[in-house]
Amino acid sequence: MLMKEANSHLTKSELAGIGNGEVAYIRKMRNDEVSKCFPEAPDIDPSVDLWALFGADGTPILLTDNRSSTFFKAAEDELKTVSLH
Repeated sequence: MLMKEANSHLTKSELAGIGNGEVAYIRKMRNDEVSKCFPEAPDIDPSVDLWALFGADGTPILLTDNRSSTFFKAAEDELKTVSLH
């Protein structure tokens, strides 16, 4: 009950800021999503598996074809990674 009450007092921008600079998430990306999140990325072969690291607020940090690289970058930036379900 306490958590529900606390959430009702947070604005959307306050909620989006929780974990900023401390938490990141990793997810597999489809080739057609790349240009939305990483507009500067070159054309990528659709058969390549892509992984992305995002800040807690959804800010794109890294795009790679090597999942391990996302964990290394998170550790380098002292970010804790969380799973999305």
